[in-house]
Amino acid sequence: MTVDQKTELALADFEAAAEIVHRVARNTPLESSRYLAEQLGVSKVYLKCENLQRTGAYKLRGAYHRLTQLSAEERARGVVAASAGNHAQGVAYAARELGIKATIFMPLGVALPKLQATRRYGADVVLEGDTFDATLAASRAFVNETGAIFIPPFDNEAVILGQGTVALEMLDAAPEIETIVVAIGGGGLASGVAAAAKLRAAQDGRTLHVIGVQSENTASFVPSLAAGEPLTIHTRPTIADGIAVARPGELTFRAVQHYVDEVVTVSDDDIARAIVVLLERTKMVVEPAGAAGVAAILAGKVRSNGATATILSGGNIDPLLLQRVIGHGLAASSRYLKLRILLPDIPGQLVRTASIVADKNANVVEVIHTRHATELPISDVELELHIETRGPEHGQEVVQALRDAGYVVRVGEKY
Repeated sequence: MTVDQKTELALADFEAAAEIVHRVARNTPLESSRYLAEQLGVSKVYLKCENLQRTGAYKLRGAYHRLTQLSAEERARGVVAASAGNHAQGVAYAARELGIKATIFMPLGVALPKLQATRRYGADVVLEGDTFDATLAASRAFVNETGAIFIPPFDNEAVILGQGTVALEMLDAAPEIETIVVAIGGGGLASGVAAAAKLRAAQDGRTLHVIGVQSENTASFVPSLAAGEPLTIHTRPTIADGIAVARPGELTFRAVQHYVDEVVTVSDDDIARAIVVLLERTKMVVEPAGAAGVAAILAGKVRSNGATATILSGGNIDPLLLQRVIGHGLAASSRYLKLRILLPDIPGQLVRTASIVADKNANVVEVIHTRHATELPISDVELELHIETRGPEHGQEVVQALRDAGYVVRVGEKY
C-alpha cells in the first residue's frame, strides 16, 4: 500500500490476514458494560478486551502478520525493533513462534516488567538511549551494520492489516455495532480497525462511524488532519505513553484521513478516571493508552445513537504506575480530596475538625499539621487533611460542613 493507494484496502486482505493472525492471537472477549451504556445513553457499549491478548496487547497481531510476509532469506537475517513496550513484546513473541532471531532495542529507563517480558519471549534486548529517539537511532544503526529487517510499529501495510483483524472479530460477535471508538498513537490500530470495519459494514449495506482518540498532550493527528499532511508536534508528558507519538506515519495518516470520521482528545485526568472505572465496573486492568476510548466516553467526547464499541488495546501497566494512576483517578473523580484548613492555634481544633469529617462519614487517610508555613498568620495553623469520599456530592458535603463550622477551607490549594 502506498500513500496514493489509500482507498485500495480490500476486505479480502483483512480476512486473509485474520487467517494468519489467528495462528497465534486469541479471539479476545467482547464484553458489554451497562454502566458505560448508561453514561453514553445507548443500548450497548462493548469492550474488546485486547488487554487479555497474548503479550497483553493487540500489537502481536500486526507484528506476527508482518513477520509471516518475510522471505526465507529475510528470516535468516533476523528482525529488529525499537520499542519501550507492547511492540517489543509483540515482535519478540511473533519471532519466537516463527523461529526468527529478534533483537529489540529499548530505552535505558524502560519499565522492568516490560523488559523482563520481552526477554522471556526469547529476544535479545539491547538497552540503549535515554530517549526513544536515541533508542530508535541505535536500532537503525544495528540494521545498517547487520542487514537485519526492521519491523516498524505502525507504518506498514502488513502491520495495518494485522491490527485490523480486531475489527473483524468485533463485528462477527456484534454485527449491530454502529460506532467504534479507537485510540490513536502512530495510527496502525486506528487505520486497520477503521478500514476493516467500514469495508465490512459496506459489504453489509450499512454505514459505521469511527472515532479516534488521542491524548491531548500528544495529539499529532489533530493538526496533521487540519493541515492535510503529517506534521511533527512538540509533545508533552502523558501517562498514555503507548499512544505518545509526535508524528503520524505516512501510510497511517492517509488511512486515518480516509476512514476515521473524527478525532477527539482526552486529558490524563480523563484517562486516570477511566482506568478506575474499568477496575471497579468491569474488573479489567488496562494500561493508560488502552483506556483512552473509555476516557472519551466518560468525558462526553463521544456522540452515538446506537451500539458502540471501544478497544481496550493493552493491559501492560507497571504496578507502581497503576498505584499512582489509581490515586490520581480517585482525586480526579473527587473521591480523594486534599483539604487545607486554616485553624486558630488553640487546643481542640484538630479533634473538632476530625469530628466534623467523621460525622459526614468520610474517611481521613492522612493528616499534616503545621504552624511554620510563612504565608500563615502568626496566630493560625494549617491542617492538611487527605480524605476519601463517595464522590463529588459527598465531598462537597464535607467541605460545606467544615465551612459552616467557621473554618476557611481550600480544596487542593495553598493559601
